Amino acid sequence: MPIRFILVATRHPGNIGASARAMKTMGQGELWLVAPAAFPSAEATALASGADDLLAGARVVATLAEAVADCGLVLGTSARLRTEYYWPVLAPRAAAARLLSEGAAAPAALVFGTERTGLSNADFDLCHGLVHIPANPAYESLNLAQAVQILAYELRCAGGAEVPRPRRDAPLAPVAELERLRAHAGEVLAEIRFTDRRGGPHLLRRLARIFGRAGLDQQEVNILRGILTAVQARRRRAGSEP
Repeated sequence: MPIRFILVATRHPGNIGASARAMKTMGQGELWLVAPAAFPSAEATALASGADDLLAGARVVATLAEAVADCGLVLGTSARLRTEYYWPVLAPRAAAARLLSEGAAAPAALVFGTERTGLSNADFDLCHGLVHIPANPAYESLNLAQAVQILAYELRCAGGAEVPRPRRDAPLAPVAELERLRAHAGEVLAEIRFTDRRGGPHLLRRLARIFGRAGLDQQEVNILRGILTAVQARRRRAGSEP
């Protein structure tokens, strides 16, 4: 199963074309675009330099949630290490091996952020981990197509070796189901007035990290949501008792 390359809010259409070229040279063919500033574009076609078929077949969607809804494993790329919410961090080679392994059971995706600021914390809420390219710390300036090229190369190398299959009875739950679980947990926490000292989205973001690290399958998601539903039902019954 091909790995889904997702470019989020790309500002310069030439970067889309250059990324398509980088993908095609390494045998990758599934390109998704989330809210690009300009696409289709003559500049994208020019810089694709023969990868026009990838541009023609690119899926354009409005949100990252839509792009990854049916995915199992989703890894977001970042130029800097983000430790605030404890995202698991993978080097490109380890990320490639895991993408191919999990991608055998369900769609898997690599997500690349906008040129200037990269992916937001809200984008990473939809990811299971972070991929960091260990560049020169004195000058870590990789452009979008270069990052795409490195990850596509690692996937090609990993594809030539024996890739271990997931040691699980079922594939990872789709991201859309994890989002429903997180929203459901948020409802219950609000009902029982459970908050952390920082307020805002921090607690739910921590929960998203926990769910992502746990590698939940659909049955496990169903169990957790069943528990949350039982908590809500018990509270309603308790509230109606004299």
